[in-house]
Amino acid sequence: MYKKHPPLEKTYNKTLSVIESCTTKEQLEGASNMIKNFKISYKKVGYPKALLYSLDRALKKKYFRVTKQYPLK
Repeated sequence: MYKKHPPLEKTYNKTLSVIESCTTKEQLEGASNMIKNFKISYKKVGYPKALLYSLDRALKKKYFRVTKQYPLK
């Protein structure tokens, strides 16, 4: 069965807006799951690696702002 993928730009922007709206550590964990789903969904159809890098970087910056510490790797 063929699954339709939402437009890449729309999904990227939605994920980025979720990251920016996070105010707690639990919300950041949900945003991390969104990034994982983004990777899984678009790995099959291909996506620019720069998008993934920018999502990971935005998540790390927001994590630092919320918790005042660097995330564990």
